[in-house]
Amino acid sequence: MKDILPGLLLLLSACATVSPPVTYQNPVIDQDFPDPAVVRAPDRSFYVYATQGGDPMRNIQAARSSDLVSWTQLPDVLPVKPRWASRTQDFWAPDVIRRGAKWLLYYSAKPDAALSDDKRGLCLAVASADRPEGPFTDMGKPLLCGQGFVNIDPFAFDDPATGKTLLYWGSGFGPIKVQELGADGMSFAPGSTPVNLVPVVRTEDAREYRRLVEGAWVTVRDGWYYLFFSGDNCCGPKAHYATMVARSRSATGPFEVRTRPLYLVLEANERWVAPGHNSVIPDDAGSDWILYHGVDARRPRTRPTDDVNTRRVMLLDRLEWRDGWPEIAGKSPTSSSQPGPVVRR
Repeated sequence: MKDILPGLLLLLSACATVSPPVTYQNPVIDQDFPDPAVVRAPDRSFYVYATQGGDPMRNIQAARSSDLVSWTQLPDVLPVKPRWASRTQDFWAPDVIRRGAKWLLYYSAKPDAALSDDKRGLCLAVASADRPEGPFTDMGKPLLCGQGFVNIDPFAFDDPATGKTLLYWGSGFGPIKVQELGADGMSFAPGSTPVNLVPVVRTEDAREYRRLVEGAWVTVRDGWYYLFFSGDNCCGPKAHYATMVARSRSATGPFEVRTRPLYLVLEANERWVAPGHNSVIPDDAGSDWILYHGVDARRPRTRPTDDVNTRRVMLLDRLEWRDGWPEIAGKSPTSSSQPGPVVRR
């Protein structure tokens, strides 16, 4: 649905009003707003969801926009913590998908106490709402738990080829995985098992971004499935992060990952530190736009007592396609004024 909906909206664009041309300059959300996941609603508004943060603190952050450039912060879309994670923090990396009349929010959280033998590792979770702005209500139990931070960064995807809904996730020095979801989107399909897609690279080479992989996002173009992912250290004093891409003829792989540096979609420059964990959405002229976080080297922390490279603001750039592969021009975030997306209302 996430990939199909923009296409349906594009078919209706001839009857819509063309918005005036806009320009923008990064960042488009100038506050800590990590791991942004974007979706477009039937009313043509864009919604973006982010990891816990803000002032006041929101369990899941969200913002709304009519043009992908100017964003209005929303109240906490998960205002009540789930009963199984009511006393903890670490509500990470949300993703939202429409399922019939409902909206489903996928996220990860740390449970209050050990569930099975997971030793309080993070869990994948699902919540639902009647509207994209929430409030979302957790389904009452985690979807999947495990040790450490292996089970984080969920991304739900409706495969146009098979009609199946798939969930991608992964981190914690393990591979990106995918598994089929059931019809309700709140459980895995009976008999399904996770499939490993993008492995980590076991190396001591500090330049290698694939020593840890996470933040999956899938788009389809010209019969290819493009799996965007990020690595290897999102933030903090040793931040070393970039966005990469692999492709396949199937949503469940196998995925081709080119050698470094060809796999890079974007990486740091002098202004922007550790950019990554992206989402992708088309505008009404057919151009693809990538939303992602990065640290402004001029303001790398929210408070003086915070660690360096922890204020991850939201950036926006247009994807260019070269020989069947996507990247940002120059393979690094822009800082100057840029032509904005084409949006019809």
